[in-house]
Amino acid sequence: MWGQKGWFKPSCVPITIILLLIVLVVLLPLLDAAEKHQRTSALNSTLNKCQQSCNFTLVETIPFGMTYKNGSTPYPSTYSIWTEMIASANHSLELASFYWNLRDVDADAFPGTEKGEAVFQALLTAGIERKIKVKIAQSLPTKGFPDHDTEMLRRKGAAEVRNVNMPRLVGGGILHTKLWIADRKSAYIGSANTDWRSLSQVKELGLFISNCTCLLQDIAKIFDVYWDVADPVGKIPDKWPDSVKTDFNHHTPLNLLLNNTKARVYVSSSPPQLCPDGRTSDIDSILSVIHNADKFVYISVMDYIPILEFTAKSEFWPVIDNALKSAAIDRKVELRLLISFWNYTNPAQKYFLKSLSDLSGLFKGVSLSVKFFVVPSTAAQRKISHARVNHNKYMVTDNTAYIGTSNWVGDYFTKTGGVGIITAGNTTLRAQLENIFLRDWNSEFSYPILLP
Repeated sequence: MWGQKGWFKPSCVPITIILLLIVLVVLLPLLDAAEKHQRTSALNSTLNKCQQSCNFTLVETIPFGMTYKNGSTPYPSTYSIWTEMIASANHSLELASFYWNLRDVDADAFPGTEKGEAVFQALLTAGIERKIKVKIAQSLPTKGFPDHDTEMLRRKGAAEVRNVNMPRLVGGGILHTKLWIADRKSAYIGSANTDWRSLSQVKELGLFISNCTCLLQDIAKIFDVYWDVADPVGKIPDKWPDSVKTDFNHHTPLNLLLNNTKARVYVSSSPPQLCPDGRTSDIDSILSVIHNADKFVYISVMDYIPILEFTAKSEFWPVIDNALKSAAIDRKVELRLLISFWNYTNPAQKYFLKSLSDLSGLFKGVSLSVKFFVVPSTAAQRKISHARVNHNKYMVTDNTAYIGTSNWVGDYFTKTGGVGIITAGNTTLRAQLENIFLRDWNSEFSYPILLP
């Protein structure tokens, strides 16, 4: 019976199993190793190709009437960089933003409105007369943050506008990113909103990037993500297309010659749901920068509150808080936090901050200091709504610079769109950012936290 046609001989069964085992044990690992080697070779080739000489320039807005007694402001203004980017664009301008308020019709009496109007008119001219392709990805407009500016640009044919509906995409939050890209040859990342106040009445800090093809192409992928998931039909895909995946992250940063000094650079994004394969999330990049500090961590942000603030019920969110305490206590890293104080400061903030500063000196070698930064205002300037504040969002350590677009409140990393750029190495940029922090820390505008 066993020898009849259509039946397997007994001797064939173990041979089949042996062949299967050979495939599983020998050939598959070899194929897997070959695939990994191919991917590693391709990545190394990309990294080698992208070893470029790049230009990074810090950018600031110093509010009208604010001058330092013992400091300087040698960096170009946000207004000058934005107008330069618009003027130099030959093909495209891609802008990701929270909201637009360049033409505040209720603020004509305040100095600085002319700068917002000038930027708006330059964009209008670029889109209509110069035929520049202007694409705007903005947070879903609301009653409090309407889309008057972008609607006019769209209606006049100067720009294509898409709304990023974060509540629909991730269940809440906003697009808080502030990103400008011109021809994919230069970019701005920083704290400045597309608001006339960010050009004249709010203290801002950002970074202008040029002559850096690979990095700029990678930054553009973040804009492409916003554009693809935006209304009316966009959604977060089950599998991100290869076009928005990246090889550059915390594990494999770009090795660049940055302003003539060696640097390791990558761009992070938030929330994690909008991070395609390879992209480091913004919170992971912040934690990495804190963890890798050897001597000090200096932080300048508008808000620092370790909670989820914009949920139905506030929740404790100690992710950054724990990292800072660990750095100070376990590794004796010096910490300084410079936080904004203005009319809209959450009263709970100073209690969380004091809980950090109270650790200073509690154990040997632990140094943790906190100050409030107050932008000076005249009686007339105090009438400007949501102005006269230090809006910075950066961190600098003894070996790394981080510049972002998010406040350090839990929601900004879990359900809010943002971007960060990380530059590791003993670069001139890092030193410049440290000097800006110390300028502000030691200025007449910073004060120790006092509780009643």
